[in-house]
Amino acid sequence: MTWSGNRLSAALSTRPDRQARARHRIGIPKLLNIWSTHQFWIGFFEALGIPANRIVFSSDTSDNQMRAYGAARSTVDCCYPVKCGSGHYGELLFGQKRKIDVLFSPMINNVPSFLDGQVANSLTCPRVMAAPENIKAGFIKERDLFAEAGVRYVSPLVSLGAPRLVPKQMHAALKDVFEGLTWAETREAVEAGYRTLAAFDEAMRARSRQVLEWCARNDRTCILVLARPYHMDPGIGHEIEADLQVFGYPILWGQYLPLDEGLLDAVFGDDVREGVIRSAFDISDVWPSSFSANTNEVIWAAKFAARVPWIGCVIRLVSYECGMDQPTLTPVQEIVERSGTLFFSFQELDSTKPAGSVKIRTETIAHYLAETAEQHLRNKLTWDGARLQLERLTRSDPSP
Repeated sequence: MTWSGNRLSAALSTRPDRQARARHRIGIPKLLNIWSTHQFWIGFFEALGIPANRIVFSSDTSDNQMRAYGAARSTVDCCYPVKCGSGHYGELLFGQKRKIDVLFSPMINNVPSFLDGQVANSLTCPRVMAAPENIKAGFIKERDLFAEAGVRYVSPLVSLGAPRLVPKQMHAALKDVFEGLTWAETREAVEAGYRTLAAFDEAMRARSRQVLEWCARNDRTCILVLARPYHMDPGIGHEIEADLQVFGYPILWGQYLPLDEGLLDAVFGDDVREGVIRSAFDISDVWPSSFSANTNEVIWAAKFAARVPWIGCVIRLVSYECGMDQPTLTPVQEIVERSGTLFFSFQELDSTKPAGSVKIRTETIAHYLAETAEQHLRNKLTWDGARLQLERLTRSDPSP
């Protein structure tokens, strides 16, 4: 007998254990790799029968969060994005009006990437991957605060970059948490998670494409931010991109650059046809050690920015003591600046936001962007030539 996904879901929804599952409240710390995978977990848990309003994420990182919930339990000798995790854990344990009964904090060792097939691997930072174990230690060292709060702590090792492994990993992690959880349910939920994540990424890339098209039509420039996904957290990235947006420059993030075929051909097609690179996603010409997912995508985004005239400036954000990012600083800067595109970096971002110096830096960037935009407008032939090429290669009408 063959079951369709919808028929299986309908049948499962009437089971008593499935109905009991819907009463769970799942808390997920909004930190680190969750910033790039949260849609997967939403789709996964909803497919298991957990209502969306019972999937609770912690709030953005803040000093108040850390002081109220995590200061006494913080890890030491680690980068700030990991160190502040104790505040997220504490908020979910002690700061909810309606308590959670499961705190879910996966150790994600690799992630899906649009560069898969062109790179050696898509591994996450080892510190970030192991952070849940690091953070947990502060809550069980003296006594088990999870048990005292009546919260089940679940922290499986998950290989999101290897979809065939994920059902096995998640079923082993949750079969004792959700009574009656079957292998078929878990596999279906994993598939739903990937679909949800893919739909979200596609929508974000479509929005980035709209920004580039607007810049092309209006002879305007935008800013590309190269960072780790968790730098979107205001408490980690200090909202530097928002300070720049105040000056009227649209912001793109490297994780969500458009990937449609026509645009990629306009950007990388000549290099592919000349044999410089194997495909639009090949980074081996500038980066041979392609194991880290974020590093790979940052390098690729730098290449993209160097070839797209409407990206007038690249901003690099790096957290304090981030050893994974240090080797990429010089290559990214060289790739960007050789094209004539402005490059600025904010390194050693930590818990304290130096508001005065950030303001001076953003005002300086805005000034140089204005000067660069004027130069582009004066050099009308080059600017229009690039714009017309892009429009011709990406519209459905093939006529010139």
